[in-house]
Amino acid sequence: MKETTFKLLDTFVDLAFEFVDQPLLPSQSNFAPVEEIGEAVRVTEIQGKIPHDFPEGVYIRNGSNPLFGGLKSSKSIFGKSSHLWIEGEGMLHALYFTKVKGKGSKWNVLYKNKYVETDTFNMEKNRKKPGFIPNMEGDALAVLMATLLNLLRFGVLHKYISNTNVFEHGKKYYSIAENHMPQEINIQTLETLGNWTVNGAWNQSFTAHPKKILGTDELVIMGINPLKPYFELGVISADGEKLVHKVDLKFNRCILCHEIGVTKRYNVILDFPLTVDIIRLIIGGELIKYDKDGYARIGIMPRYGDTTSIKWFEIEPCCVFHIINCYEDNDE
Repeated sequence: MKETTFKLLDTFVDLAFEFVDQPLLPSQSNFAPVEEIGEAVRVTEIQGKIPHDFPEGVYIRNGSNPLFGGLKSSKSIFGKSSHLWIEGEGMLHALYFTKVKGKGSKWNVLYKNKYVETDTFNMEKNRKKPGFIPNMEGDALAVLMATLLNLLRFGVLHKYISNTNVFEHGKKYYSIAENHMPQEINIQTLETLGNWTVNGAWNQSFTAHPKKILGTDELVIMGINPLKPYFELGVISADGEKLVHKVDLKFNRCILCHEIGVTKRYNVILDFPLTVDIIRLIIGGELIKYDKDGYARIGIMPRYGDTTSIKWFEIEPCCVFHIINCYEDNDE
């Protein structure tokens, strides 16, 4: 019955939706896809010079690398919908630096790339064609139907793209985008080892920029959700094996919050009026919208506090995605 339902829905999508290439603006050319190259290749041309005391090791990053030739938009009887330009599947890019033995300052540099093989990446790769309907921007009805059809066919609302950050915790390495939990990776082979759920304690969205606490090596994370609870914060043990603290901050809206700040004793919460609202979408509005007249505030929360222990500071309406630094100075 499940297989028959999937095939019927898939046939409906094939008939009702057309996938078309989504153009990249010149400023977005760095997000055009590149091919997986397989085995690592030697870098033979280097501009500049690698310092003699540069450490051996791996420089690794991830980025948007759309499958099937580029980002897709959709046209349908319900209207048009599209991806945000940052939504391509995650690809890992790694440079391996080793000194050539007996050659003084001579370096051997290898480059390798590989897709982060998330659950949804494998779904589409096995299909050999686009399957998830873009559902971030566009006509309200088209976005709503795309979301519903993604859920009915694949069990999830959207793709898990894992294209925003690579971080280390507990001597393990993870690739992450904030719409899903991280994927553990092997930084030598770039193999995807599976989702990191902190032994089942955190199986939801996970900030792309978790913060490690100097001194304890604990990791502070957060996750946003378009349905309640809208904003949850967690603290993971230094070895990455246990979620030692988790709290619902009791927000009354879903904000598109990209990261949080930390100091030695506190968590710094950004609550700005860039919101995700499913009800707004249902009545014909935008899924994601900045409310220039909405409230904005910054919260200071003890590391293991709860919603009653946060001190909020009201500020002018604004939107900030990234924090450079947070610190304590006596009692400030």
